[in-house]
Amino acid sequence: MNYQKILEEIKEEIIPFLKKGKVADYIPALAKVEVDDFAMSIIKLDGTEYNIGSCQKLFSIQSISKVFSFTLSLDLYGKDLYKRVGHEPSGNPFNSLIQLEYEKGIPRNPFINAGAIVTTDTLVSKYKQNTFPTILEFIKKVSGCQTINFDQDIYKSELEHGYRNLALINMMKSFNNIENNTNDVIETYFKQCSIMMNTKQLAKSMLFLANHGTIPNTNEAIVTEPQAKRINSLMLTCGHYDASGDFAFHVGLPGKSGVGGGIVAVVPQKMAICVYSPKLNKQGNSLVGTKALELFTTKTNLSIF
Repeated sequence: MNYQKILEEIKEEIIPFLKKGKVADYIPALAKVEVDDFAMSIIKLDGTEYNIGSCQKLFSIQSISKVFSFTLSLDLYGKDLYKRVGHEPSGNPFNSLIQLEYEKGIPRNPFINAGAIVTTDTLVSKYKQNTFPTILEFIKKVSGCQTINFDQDIYKSELEHGYRNLALINMMKSFNNIENNTNDVIETYFKQCSIMMNTKQLAKSMLFLANHGTIPNTNEAIVTEPQAKRINSLMLTCGHYDASGDFAFHVGLPGKSGVGGGIVAVVPQKMAICVYSPKLNKQGNSLVGTKALELFTTKTNLSIF
């Protein structure tokens, strides 16, 4: 299959959609982007790459980071993790306080904000002040890139404007579902959201999930095969907040979005994909990125369904 030709076709077909959507300006530093940017990268398990657009441009990975922190936490705690964070779709916005209070401080899944804050807290319990460096080193390992870092300006912007996330962590603390100092946890969480990567790096970083939990080129096991199955299943059912069902319906791949405009997706036993376009739909997912992935699975028949 000529994947490069397919990417060229997608780039042309998404042009009308570039005018739609809105960047995540509730975090002011995220609004400072070129709104019409588009990039898409495919990396197969054998390392073959196909790229289109601004695939070298770094952007804030935001909630895509939740895949990495969940992976680390699941590897550490196994099934015990689910005592503190569930594995069901939320059906509500990613930062809902109402659902969290109703369910007594136990987030529905690790891919909404409250759930990711809990998984970060579990990592702080283990790694203390070394938590963020541990997350960053893990991302460097799975992406095969040692230059990855976070953006100080975006991090500060998150700290200054993250009132809803502060409300979430304090509510969970009141229900005894946060073990550590809330400032330590939330600062680590904001830092991981502020990590900067491009579509090539992100696609490569997801290859272990396309390969039963093992990095293809090094054969290093990151998680067990059952754990990789769990992560992929949660990406499918919960990776796009209250639009996860819609994403599964139209795209049909495990995926995770971030309000920075990125979406990663996994084709099991074949490849990993990343798309970047900063304008978001009303659920907080890249509008063009979602459309591009729908076109990709339609053209290639690579949906898991």
